[in-house]
Amino acid sequence: MDPSLNPLASYLPLAVALLLAGALALIIPSLAAVLGPKRPSAIKSTSFEAGSESSGPARQRFAVKFYVVALLFIVFDVEAVFLYPWAVNFQSLGWFGYVEMLVFAATLVVGLIYIWKKGALEWES
Repeated sequence: MDPSLNPLASYLPLAVALLLAGALALIIPSLAAVLGPKRPSAIKSTSFEAGSESSGPARQRFAVKFYVVALLFIVFDVEAVFLYPWAVNFQSLGWFGYVEMLVFAATLVVGLIYIWKKGALEWES
C-alpha cells in the first residue's frame, strides 16, 4: 500500500498487534476457566507461598524505610536509563554532552550523600 494514499496505513501493524493482544487477554482466561480443573478441596483452597503455608495476616504494615529504599531505587534506576542513550551517543554529543552528564551525575551523588548523612540507608536504627 502506498502511504501517500492512506496516511493511517503505517499504523496497521500496530493495530494488528493491539488487537491480537486484546484477543489473547480475553481468550486465555476464558480457556483457563473452561479447561481448568474444577474439583476444589479444603487443601487446595488454602493459601501458600513458595511451597509453604503462610503465616500472619496478608495485610501488614511496613516500615517507612522500605518505601524510602524503593524510591531511592527508582531514582537510581532512572539514572541508569539516562546513562545508556548518553553512552550510545557519546561521540556525537561532544564536550557539551559530557559536561551535562557530569552535572546530572553530580546532582545524584549529592543526593546520595544527603540521604546517607540523614541515615535513610541505616537499617539498624
